[in-house]
Amino acid sequence: MIKVKFLTLASGKIIGFNIIGHANYSEHGKDIVCSAVSSAAYMAANIIIELLKVNAKIEINEKCGSMYVSIPYNEVSRCNLIFEGLKMHLLMLEETYFKHVKVSYMEV
Repeated sequence: MIKVKFLTLASGKIIGFNIIGHANYSEHGKDIVCSAVSSAAYMAANIIIELLKVNAKIEINEKCGSMYVSIPYNEVSRCNLIFEGLKMHLLMLEETYFKHVKVSYMEV
């Protein structure tokens, strides 16, 4: 199962996410659930780093299927729509593939 944890402030604003695991929906290389989650996460990270030029902390471990992204507190407003879009996408995947994707939140 892919576990997605959004890192939030007390206000509910998202400052990052941690994704870990494999969907195990299908065999490696043909898993549409894993591809959907990975593609969305990479797109969000790339927009934040490459287009917005935010000094984000990113850790990726493809072997264990993990991606960690966090932004400085002063960048919350600039990244809000990207994180909200990612959350919406992943919640829709969780609804459809509830045995393979779990979304949760952790206040930091």
